[in-house]
Amino acid sequence: MVVVTAIVTLALGYRLFQKQILQHASYLAMAENQYIVKQDVPANRGKIYFSDMFPAATNTRLYQVVAVPKQLGDKNDIAKKLSTVLGVSEDEIFASINNDKYYALIKHRLTEEEGQKVADLKIKGITVLPESIRYYPEGQLASQVLGFVNASGDGKYGLEGYYNDELKGIGGEIYGEKDTKGRLFDVSSNLTPRNGSDFVLTINHDIQYKTEAVLADAVKRYQADSGSIVISDPKTGKILAMANSPTFDPNNYNKIPQDQQQVFNNDSVSDAWEPGSVFKPLIMAAAINEGKVEPDTQGVFSNMVTVNSYEIHTSTDKAYGRETMTQVLENSDNVAMVWVSEQLGKDLMYKYIKDLGFGRKTSIELDNENAGDVKDVKTWSEALRATTAFGQGLTVTPLQLVNAVGAIANKGILTQPYVVDKTIDYAGKEEPRQQKAIGQVIKEDTAKKVTDMMVSVVENGHGKKAAVAGYKIAGKTGTAQVAKPGGGYYDDRHVGSFVGFAPADDPKFVMLVRLNNPKNVDWAESSAAPTFGEMADWLLKYFGIPSQQ
Repeated sequence: MVVVTAIVTLALGYRLFQKQILQHASYLAMAENQYIVKQDVPANRGKIYFSDMFPAATNTRLYQVVAVPKQLGDKNDIAKKLSTVLGVSEDEIFASINNDKYYALIKHRLTEEEGQKVADLKIKGITVLPESIRYYPEGQLASQVLGFVNASGDGKYGLEGYYNDELKGIGGEIYGEKDTKGRLFDVSSNLTPRNGSDFVLTINHDIQYKTEAVLADAVKRYQADSGSIVISDPKTGKILAMANSPTFDPNNYNKIPQDQQQVFNNDSVSDAWEPGSVFKPLIMAAAINEGKVEPDTQGVFSNMVTVNSYEIHTSTDKAYGRETMTQVLENSDNVAMVWVSEQLGKDLMYKYIKDLGFGRKTSIELDNENAGDVKDVKTWSEALRATTAFGQGLTVTPLQLVNAVGAIANKGILTQPYVVDKTIDYAGKEEPRQQKAIGQVIKEDTAKKVTDMMVSVVENGHGKKAAVAGYKIAGKTGTAQVAKPGGGYYDDRHVGSFVGFAPADDPKFVMLVRLNNPKNVDWAESSAAPTFGEMADWLLKYFGIPSQQ
């Protein structure tokens, strides 16, 4: 008996030692979990504004209906009552509450009126809670620039994705004690949330609205698959408008079928294509800058030329004969551009192409930017050198092209493109974004010469339909073939584009219009050029620029 008592005493002693000493920390944590509560306090997501402070993305309060299934009574009856108010089927509601979970979401994004109807049912275990929802007051306006915020509160695509951390802010926390019924009765610490920063864009609300309307009309009128227009200030790099068609409403991003979600991408920065003849002024600028040609340099050119057994023809298979370099751009003569590329040589061509920003990202503040494709000059054949002169054999994005042509408009200086003008942090401190000149890529005199050549393209060449009465418009058309994935080009597809700036002697904007596969016109002079002219006419009036005639 004494032995048994001793064994039991030792066993109990060991258990007390185990509980009180060895497992003290574990049991203390369990005890604290019963009366210590932590509640997250979300930060408000920063707002986004257009340049005139018109709201582009804000937050609105909606409501969600949640259930605690193990607290519910007759679940069939509850499902029936909620179905009548929420417009959700009884079966769907019953399936979500027919369990013993602690939490079940019935429906969210309810208006205050809808939420009140549920609250008025006074069903034990059913609660109506507020939720902050991202709201885009202008619907689809600039949607691919903005992106959207998903159901988890994370930004996707566009600015929302690129600046998600800055916009999201830092959530706070409340620590306190709760009673036996789970009610918070004593707050022991409070970490205040830090709201996200507000962003003010360079994009002008009025210009963006007009641009999207003009683009949508052009896509429809010319039966194009899609299109893009980018407008920037060549002197600063500010993006004034960036539009794509088709587009989407970020308020309803979740309604876009999965096989159509490529519409979330901003084609102006993510879709690279072989630009075709809109690239010619840049190669001509390089040749003039190196003293290889002048605008009045003449040559006699046939309808075709052979380079390394590769035949290159003019777009109409017409021989233009004797031409000045200005006329080469007016006629958009591929064969003459091959000759220009011979004078320049592939090493210098490559240098200028890279200096103008091609083959690398512009680092604009938008998600999914494409760097385009410029092959290393060491791999260039003579045929690639020849085709690059008229925009084949490399790919560029609309933003890259409009920025490079902006250097011609800006006296030879290439700028850094940007869409955020300033940020305003949680404390109200404003931080303007600094304009940045990347460098003098061509001489000012060269830029002036090429500008005059591009004015002649509009007045005397294929760009006539881009003209605006009373103003000097500088520009260039491009009707580019579409490359097949396995090599070669489609016979029945093309991309029509026009790039230019105005007024030519003191540009207020540089603009690119691109229409992908228009089906009822054959040349960009009949699609992209008149679209450019319509938009340019509106812009010149919007900026209040007096007629030059």
